[in-house]
Amino acid sequence: MSTALVGMIAGMALGFAGWFGGFGAFLVVAALGAVGFVAGRLVDSGTDLRDFLGGRDRERR
Repeated sequence: MSTALVGMIAGMALGFAGWFGGFGAFLVVAALGAVGFVAGRLVDSGTDLRDFLGGRDRERR
């Protein structure tokens, strides 16, 4: 699945949450999406949280 398609699906989900549930539902969906993104990245790359939080600075050193 391409990144553009995933972004479109996430945007549509946030739009539906905002339209039908109000701003509170929009924030809940956005927060849960961010948690899901972090969890997915951790599962894909292993369970080392330091590598995820380190960003690109570790690669330059």
